[in-house]
Formats: sequence, C-alpha cells, structure tokens
Amino acid sequence: MRGPHNIVRLIRTGATLERTGAMKVVLDAFEAGPLLRGVFRGLVWPFQWLGYKGDVTTPPAVRALTALGPAYIKFGQILSTRPDVVGDELAVQLRVLQDKLPPFPVEEAKAEVQREIGLSVEEVFSSFSEPVAAASLAQVHKAHLADTGEAVAVKVLRPGIEKAFRKDIDAFYFAARAIELLSPASRRLRPMEVITHFEGVVMGELDLRLESSAASEFAANTAGDSGFQVPAVRWHLSGRRVMTLDWAEGTNIGDNAALDAAGHERRALAARVLQVFLNQALRDGYFHGDMHQGNLKVAADGDIIAYDFGIMGRIDEYTRRVYAEILFGFIRKDYQRVAEVHFEAGYVPADRDVDEFARALRAVGEPIFGMDASRISMARLLAYLFEVTERFGMETRTELILLQRTMVVVEGVARSLDQHMNIWQVAQPIVQDYVTKSIGPKALMNDLMKTARILARFGPQLPRIAEEQLIRLNNPPPPPKPQRRRARIAWMALGGVLVGCAWAIRTLL
Repeated sequence: MRGPHNIVRLIRTGATLERTGAMKVVLDAFEAGPLLRGVFRGLVWPFQWLGYKGDVTTPPAVRALTALGPAYIKFGQILSTRPDVVGDELAVQLRVLQDKLPPFPVEEAKAEVQREIGLSVEEVFSSFSEPVAAASLAQVHKAHLADTGEAVAVKVLRPGIEKAFRKDIDAFYFAARAIELLSPASRRLRPMEVITHFEGVVMGELDLRLESSAASEFAANTAGDSGFQVPAVRWHLSGRRVMTLDWAEGTNIGDNAALDAAGHERRALAARVLQVFLNQALRDGYFHGDMHQGNLKVAADGDIIAYDFGIMGRIDEYTRRVYAEILFGFIRKDYQRVAEVHFEAGYVPADRDVDEFARALRAVGEPIFGMDASRISMARLLAYLFEVTERFGMETRTELILLQRTMVVVEGVARSLDQHMNIWQVAQPIVQDYVTKSIGPKALMNDLMKTARILARFGPQLPRIAEEQLIRLNNPPPPPKPQRRRARIAWMALGGVLVGCAWAIRTLL
C-alpha cells in the first residue's frame, strides 16, 4: 500500500547511505557544498541505526545500494555508465552492480527450472553450471543441451524478487506524491507518471516470457545489421521465470584492457554502439532499453553481442520524426528549427516565445561543437537544460523517458571506450539518413497512401459515426446534480487532513 508507512522506507534509505559511508561518497561525487552536506547528513544522522549494514567487504556505494534492494541497484547501474557525472572512481565501483552481485544457490535455480518447464534439469541438460552472472533481478547459468550438446544460457529470476520490488515501488510512489504536495513546481515533471512508467517497465522485466518475445522481435529487426548479434531464444525451454538463449562467447565491453589484448579497435566499437542504438530507435522504433556494459559483449570477430532484453523501448513513427528533427537541427546548428519542432510537437506551451527558446537552445548546443568531448561537463550541461525546460514550462514526456535514459547510458558506454568521441559527429550519418527517408517527398506519398487505406477501411462506417455524433449533439446529457453540502464538507475535511499529513512528513524528513 502507498501509505505513510513508506516514510520508514525512505528514512531507512538515507540511514543506510549514512551508515555504510555512501552518503559522503555520493556528496563528494556530485561536489555538494558545505550547506547541502550539512542539511543531508543532519537529517539522516539521528536515524542511521535504522540503516542496513550491508556487505562490509564491498565499497560504500555498492554496499548501500545492494542492501537497499533491486530498484536502488537499477539506479546504481545507470550511474555506473556516467563517469563524467559521478567521477571515474565511483563509476568503476558501481559497475559491479551490473552482473557481479551475490548469486542465489544453484539448487534453487534448478528447482525453479523444473517447476517452470516441467522437466528436471538432468533430463534436459547434460551440464548446468554455477551462476556465471548475477544481476539485480536474475542470474544466468551456462548449460549444455542433453540431446545436441549445444551450449545455452539459462536465465532464472531471483526467488521472491516480485515482492521485494513491489516494496520499493510503493515507497517511490509515496515519495512522488509527497513531492507533488510539498512542491507544486515539481508537478511539471510529473513525478507520479514517471514512477508509473518505471513500474510498468520493471514489472514487464519480471516476466521472462515477455523478454523472450522481445528478444525474438529485436533479433528480427537487427538481423541485417553488420557487426551486431542477438542470441536466439529456445522457446521450449523458456517460461515466466526461466529463459533459455543460445550461448554467445565474448569479451565484456566494459573491460578495455581485455578488448585491447584481443586486438579490438575501441574507437570503432564506440561509434558502432551509438549508431546501432540510433538505428534501433529511429529506423525500427524498438530499441534495447538497458544497454549498459553488463549487457554487451564483443565476439572474437568484433561483433557486438546484446543480452538482457527485459527493458525494451518503443516509440511511434511521429515521435521518431520529431526526435530525429531535433537531433538533426542540433547537428546542423539550426536552433531556430529545433525550437519550432518543440512548439509544433506541443513540447513547449504555444504562448511562449519561440525566438527566445531558440536562443536558449543555442546556449545548450554551442559548447558541444568543435570541442573535445572529454572537456564537456555533462553534469553542468544537464543542469542548464533543466533550467531551460523549467523556464519555458516544458513538461516531462513520459513516452520519451526510457529513450532519454538509454541515450545517456549508451553515450556513457561509448565514452568509456573512447573518451574523446564526439557524439554529434558519430550520430550525423544515421540521423541524416533517417531524416532524408522520413521527411521528404517519398515520405509524404507514403503518409498519403496510409491515410487513404485507413479511410477506405472505415469509409462504410462514416455515415453511422456521423449520425451518432449528431444525435449526441442534439441530445446532450443532463447536467450533473449539484454536490450536497455534506459531501463538500467531507472533501474539504479530507483535503485538510492531506495537507496536515504533508506538512508532518516534511517536518519528519
């Protein structure tokens, strides 16, 4: 339940960060000033005894996030790809969260496989290894099929993971609601919708049947992409809590020393990672939403291999065109057109000044061009973007949350391979090709043909639809009955209680 009992969960979060020493690490990474440090540590220090102890053998940040649970681990995974934001040292520490978490016993995994596919592990596999990777939601075992001897990867969900994640999601909902009540300005960012979107993505990741389907569709979309592989799904050995894929051998894309020793060209890999993602997003409208180092490997022949298809993103064709035009406008430094696209798509309220917005976008884009990427402070850039969006009343686009987050992750992966990479130069050919094909005369003719097909399909029903609308207009529904005085008083009392609770929560926190 999303009730006040979640206050304890949120206090415990801060207490765990303080008890494990992660609070100082986080504040140092974000270069927090003395005042902010004093406020944060002063609020949580009295409650540190409520915090989880965690594994004392691990670094503070990893220790805290692992102790707090899967949702926090997911957050840490994202930060591990952003050394320009949290620093190189913390990014390396957080990378452990991607696929090196403590595993659960192999006996439990075997029992789960038997419950899911109805056959014992010994009947299906000639070998079944100890866990080769353990992440926040599941772990992977290497096995060999008994009938053919082929190597496969068997992914098994952690026992009780659904219940554990539900507790975290409930606390996030409570925090989002409290933020909306205490800070009306934050409603522009739609915190409740953001959490709802996050919940939908993660709950889908907890059903491996959906992940198997996603892997199959993703493989079909990228089958013609050179230098990119997706392992095939073994459907007869997959279910809700178990998923079996072909085994694909490779070097972790986050291990630069191993990549260099194997003779791989890291600059080429960095460019390919970014271009593969843009092709997925723009060309297919279906992209891998969790492309961190733990989910990418490099085969002996140099192909990039993708794993873990629990988080996939989908964007419609119109949104893709808007996204491409914005990117292409930045690449060409046409900030006026970028501003116009934002207004045309409804991303910025129509009553704002388009020329002023274009000037603000120029201040965001100009520092990127002609500069070594390693000299750009992405943290400072993102902070400025937030100021711009707030000033112009832009609201959070929930359909783009995953796309934006994945873009940040992919850029982090690419820059870990080549810290001097300029993302705009690498992205230009992909974006330009998409714009040429989707925003030209040929695209216009395709749109007209689609419109004609839809009209032809619904043409016979148009007279009936028009008649129903006319009947509604001529016979409007009766106006609602006025609220009774007692009901109004009850609602006012409820509002007073909610406001009182909100102020009490702010006092406690």
